[in-house]
Amino acid sequence: MDDKSLMRRCLALARLARGSTSPNPMVGALLYKDGRVIAEDYHRKAGEPHAEALVLNKAGAAAEGATLFVSLEPCCHTGKRTPPCTGAIIGAKVKRVVAATEDPNPSVSGRGIETLIKAGIVAEFGVLQDEAKRLNEAYNKYITTKTPFVILKAAMTLDGKMAAPDGQSKWITCEKSRRFVHKMRGSVDAVLTAVGTVKADNPRLTARGKGLRSPIRIIIDPFLETPPGYEILKTPPATIIVTGNIDTRGYGPGVEFIHYDGRLDLKWLMLELGRRQITSVMIEGGPSLTGHAVEDGIVDKVVFFIAPKIIGGKGVFCPVSSKTFRSIGSPYEVFDMKVRTLDTDIVIEGYLR
Repeated sequence: MDDKSLMRRCLALARLARGSTSPNPMVGALLYKDGRVIAEDYHRKAGEPHAEALVLNKAGAAAEGATLFVSLEPCCHTGKRTPPCTGAIIGAKVKRVVAATEDPNPSVSGRGIETLIKAGIVAEFGVLQDEAKRLNEAYNKYITTKTPFVILKAAMTLDGKMAAPDGQSKWITCEKSRRFVHKMRGSVDAVLTAVGTVKADNPRLTARGKGLRSPIRIIIDPFLETPPGYEILKTPPATIIVTGNIDTRGYGPGVEFIHYDGRLDLKWLMLELGRRQITSVMIEGGPSLTGHAVEDGIVDKVVFFIAPKIIGGKGVFCPVSSKTFRSIGSPYEVFDMKVRTLDTDIVIEGYLR
């Protein structure tokens, strides 16, 4: 097997932990020797052994002289919950290490590979680097900026409506798209919505499906109008209400509050969420919230679901509604766009500049 094939396996292993490793990255690793894979594994969650340590332990003495493939540069720093992987690799007498990409963590950032080279191990990175960076895009942003990676999700009809004039929006998309959204929720740390959506739909915003972990729910509620008995406050895990109201009487102990004065600055809110080690956020709200997010420049990625339906009418909701608009010659640009189909729906995803 060639290096790319073996690295693809590492990336596939890493994906098995999607939604479980935050604030750590997803990492898969394997040991290759004498033409076969002798051990493989992946990092499951923060505080548990790293992928490299797991495969070295599985292989035991057979790791000597093997090549280690890993989807992210091995760590070399101390002062964390697990020991540095470089020490274990050197101790196991691995002959060669191939990492997909450099770890952007300032405590590592090339030093892991450098440590291995100094110990006489042939070490390099760059095999399937783009795929590896995309896999850990949330970690990469969080570890370098201390703010979460933000995904804007929206669903609309073919004529660009996300709800009818009376506000009804269930269900615009097909069942397969809705299952996909649950998987998206299960892969992020938090879902951000607004009080208008909560009052209109009384949603839980959980991730329903086998093996999926539900995210933290965050509600932007300036005047604290979220009814205390609503599902979003009763359903685990935690709910955070972002409000300008300091009177929080009537809410149970399971609800946290972030207070602000004046107009809410979403960039400031992202810093506050970063301090809570929230590394990724998906926005699921109405046109006002999505427009606010785009205007404030917090959105990294967009995922739009387009259903083959036409509502028509005037004054209906569009996915992004903001106070200002860009000209046709200077819009918010989406790049690295991918298009797929889910049953009858079209899904477009890409990144905002």
